[in-house]
Amino acid sequence: MRRLLGYFARGLVLLAPLAITAWVCWIVFRSIDGWLGLPIPGAGFVATLLLITLFGFLGSSLLTRSAVAALEGIMARLPFVRLLYGSTKDLLNAFVGEKRRFDKPVIMNVAADGSVRLMGFVTQESLTHLGLDQQVAVYCPHSYNFSGQLYVVHTSQVQPLDVASADAMAFVVSGGVAGLVTLSQSSSEFAAPLPPA
Repeated sequence: MRRLLGYFARGLVLLAPLAITAWVCWIVFRSIDGWLGLPIPGAGFVATLLLITLFGFLGSSLLTRSAVAALEGIMARLPFVRLLYGSTKDLLNAFVGEKRRFDKPVIMNVAADGSVRLMGFVTQESLTHLGLDQQVAVYCPHSYNFSGQLYVVHTSQVQPLDVASADAMAFVVSGGVAGLVTLSQSSSEFAAPLPPA
């Protein structure tokens, strides 16, 4: 009986991630496909991708940049819209834009003796515009959640990690159980702070 339960648990671990991923992808595909209401399955999805790509192309041309800047200026003046638009734009730019922010994984010293550390991403290498010299902004995502905490720490408290950003994010979000992530650190603790911006 114990062996059967072991097989069941192993099958669950193998199949559940595949089934959940396929189900979520199917829901996203069907939702996007249904936006335009075209009778051909997949046509709405392809049309949406083409439309987004077309907007990206138009937004890159010199002729439409002034129109985009004018639209953003209007959005920045509207009270509630400014918060929603600005936050959404910054979040998307952080992951897929030209100015990606989650590309500098670090480990941050929390306790004075170095016994407790947090893994995060440097989002601002210089905070001198806020009057905070030699301080950096480190965003630490929460595990199994779409949230996180922003810390402002001295540059000596963070150490760059020699690991891909996607691997570091997966490691943090999964609570440290995702894959085998090699965290390459220098021999002396926190001896290699981030270079000044």
